[in-house]
Amino acid sequence: MDQALASPGGVIVPKRLKWYNRLLATIIYTLIEVVGRTLRFRWDPQAPLARIPDRRAIFCVWHNRLAVCMVVYRDHICPGRRTPRLAAIVSASKDGGIVARVLEHFAVEPVRGSSSRRGPQALLELTSFAEGGFDLAITPDGPRGPRYKIQPGVISLAQLTGLPIIAISWDFRWKITMRSWDRFQIPLPFSRGTLRATEPLDVPRDSSDEQREALRQELERRLAGISDR
Repeated sequence: MDQALASPGGVIVPKRLKWYNRLLATIIYTLIEVVGRTLRFRWDPQAPLARIPDRRAIFCVWHNRLAVCMVVYRDHICPGRRTPRLAAIVSASKDGGIVARVLEHFAVEPVRGSSSRRGPQALLELTSFAEGGFDLAITPDGPRGPRYKIQPGVISLAQLTGLPIIAISWDFRWKITMRSWDRFQIPLPFSRGTLRATEPLDVPRDSSDEQREALRQELERRLAGISDR
């Protein structure tokens, strides 16, 4: 169940984390930083960094690649191209609260919401961050799946903000694959990873329902195409 409360004004506000959950988030952040410093990435020449425009964008990545997503954004997408300024949508659930705290350690602005909780509020908050010059990040098959099935929210976000969608993925030879719904992947220390990016996908503001669905399917095809399953 989502750990959130309704304010007197009707706005849903996620609960604050207990001290032990904040401590857990700090430990997770530290582990990511330590392991991240040992990882070695290269850009796939078929999906180079040059495809990523200098203007702000919506970055999307499969839910099971979240473990090192901030390391990839900060250390391999931003250097020499843009100042790291990112707002990311995170589930309004209790587990999402821990993830949000981890993101804050990375100087990322977490926006709490999903299709079932705080969806409209989260969309408005993300739009405000986009207007403020932030990149946006979303896991289009999260937070509960189905795995590798893109939900329409990312298309709506692109239509509303005018930002292009860029799908990012990476694969490691050495990793642990969890028995979760998304088959969550944790790279082992000193692993070598291959980074891939798709061409930017623009969603016109006047897109019809049929056009949005076609773009959703195209984004799903592109993200699947750069990901080893």
